Amino acid sequence: MTISKALTIAGSDSGGGAGIQADLKTFQELGAYGMSAITAVTAQNTLGVHGVYPVSIEGIVQQIDAIGEDLGTDALKTGMLFSGEVIEAVSERIHHYGWENIVVDPVMIAKGGAKLLQDEAIRALKEKLLPLTSVITPNIPEAEVLTEMKISSLDDRRKAAKQLMGMGAKAVVIKGGHADDKEVIDLFFDGTTCEELMSPRIETLHTHGTGCTFSAAITAQLANGMTMRDAVLTAKEFIRAAIEDGLGIGGGHGPTNHWAYNKRGEK
Repeated sequence: MTISKALTIAGSDSGGGAGIQADLKTFQELGAYGMSAITAVTAQNTLGVHGVYPVSIEGIVQQIDAIGEDLGTDALKTGMLFSGEVIEAVSERIHHYGWENIVVDPVMIAKGGAKLLQDEAIRALKEKLLPLTSVITPNIPEAEVLTEMKISSLDDRRKAAKQLMGMGAKAVVIKGGHADDKEVIDLFFDGTTCEELMSPRIETLHTHGTGCTFSAAITAQLANGMTMRDAVLTAKEFIRAAIEDGLGIGGGHGPTNHWAYNKRGEK
């Protein structure tokens, strides 16, 4: 029996809806053995981020080395990397171990507005991490920051995706949740195919951790041997189920339901 392994390099969310916690839940639900390297501890809940406590560079590197020297990984994702120094260190270790199937979720702003990526880190992400990236999964505001262009139409998204590929990413998914479209349109571009992936818009406050969960689902399915396009399509179904079958907990932006996708399959 072959065990698929997936690694998340990201921040911890004490509320359990995003970050490391969301990633590990998603890996488990999709049949990949989950491992982690924690970049920062956050004190947060559905009402917002109340504190961010970065892990030292040495601590992050040692966590990654602990995986690289023993377990290895079939795919990995990055989430909140916080600073340019962290991004450079993480990129160097990914390169050192020759890891493939790299999913980058460029976490910049929390739902409550807290800044989760320092300004000086943007350059490091573009120069160090993107050239190693198999797929990057920004939402529209994140894509605007990375490309330094205003994105207000589908054509703008196509241009932004091409620009991100020009920075080194092998594929791009620009998520459409922040747009005003009646349906959510995620743009998938791999240099050959440019595809609009549509799904119904779900009216709910409970969307905390959707970006983390979506990128983690892609990571798990790449670890399981899926093609990039099929991994993205599965991730869309996974996050749609997680939002539609919401948990309704917390007084603010509540978490999604990570077991919804498999529960639906049991019916």
